[in-house]
Amino acid sequence: MKAITLPLKSRPRWRAPLIGVVVLALAGGGWTVMNAQPKSPAAQPAAKAAPKDPVYELASADVTAISTRSLAVSLPLSGSLAPVAQATIRSKVSGEVHESGVREGTAVQAGQVLVRLDQADLKARLQQQQAMMDEAQAKLELARKNENNARTLLGQKYISQTNYDGMSNSVDLARASVKSASAMVEIARIALNDSVIRAPISGIVAKRHVQAGDKVAPDMPVYTIVSLNELTLEAQVPTTEIPRVKPGQEVHFKVDGFAGRDFTGKVARINPTTETGSRAMLVYISVANADGALRGGMFAKGSITTERSAEAPVVPLAALREENGKQFVYQIVDGKVVARPITIGLRNEDEGYVQVTEGVASGANIIIAKLEGVKPGAKVKMSTPAASTAQNKPASPVRG
Repeated sequence: MKAITLPLKSRPRWRAPLIGVVVLALAGGGWTVMNAQPKSPAAQPAAKAAPKDPVYELASADVTAISTRSLAVSLPLSGSLAPVAQATIRSKVSGEVHESGVREGTAVQAGQVLVRLDQADLKARLQQQQAMMDEAQAKLELARKNENNARTLLGQKYISQTNYDGMSNSVDLARASVKSASAMVEIARIALNDSVIRAPISGIVAKRHVQAGDKVAPDMPVYTIVSLNELTLEAQVPTTEIPRVKPGQEVHFKVDGFAGRDFTGKVARINPTTETGSRAMLVYISVANADGALRGGMFAKGSITTERSAEAPVVPLAALREENGKQFVYQIVDGKVVARPITIGLRNEDEGYVQVTEGVASGANIIIAKLEGVKPGAKVKMSTPAASTAQNKPASPVRG
């Protein structure tokens, strides 16, 4: 008999993957449970250290040391220089120029001879007037003798009183003639002296108007002399600024060609009226010029010091802080920032400084830069010692 073989029943194919998924799920759940359990103190990381306050490092440009000096406020000006003493010498008599050798640019002294005129006519006129005076004196002597004789005759009753009075009157007329002749002699002598023309002041010859051989007439200019010992700076100042200007105020200015030199002067006077066609007044500044460096006509540009404070601490305007209408600065004290309320006085916008009358003392270190995060109480350190930015120099002009 033939054996019959039955086929084996096949297993489902999805069982193997399902079993793998179940195993993974059980493993993941066990890991989660284990990690959910509290860890022992030994397993925990070390606690973090408490945060420290930051320390800001400041550069030398961020800090300045307060200095003490005088602060000034000025008013800008410009104008031309003119000599105080200037003389145009004119001839007082007519005549021919015999000598005129002093040239332009030559320094002369008061009394020095500049021009000599021909004196022949003037000497002859003097001699003529002298002769007329001699004649008048002779007539006076004769009139006096006649008067004396008449007085004797009048005493002896030989002449009348009328005759005597006539003789006496002749003496008066002769005396008057002598005085007139004497005056004419003096005029002739003065004319002769005037033929020699001298410098009335010491200075420098600016213009020679005549040459040898020229004919001159009375009141004709012959020389112009300028004294440079003292000059006047004439500057226009707006009428709105005139109340700030007072006689005696100090003036600093510079002149083209002397860029490295600072010249000084003082306000001498103020013109009471405005200049034609402008709303400005002339201010006259007296300038000493002992070395003769400055010349008439030079253009000057400078400023009038209208206000000057006493010696006091000054701080840069950049260092000022304001809150609720009060001014203060950030001062560095023992490595910390401290807000110091201050009282300010005179301020110079152009120079960038303000006077402090109360609140801080000279030598204190203050912060001038606006730094983010640097507030009162913040710790700071400086990379280099702070230096004072204020210099002892004339104040810059405050532009209006």
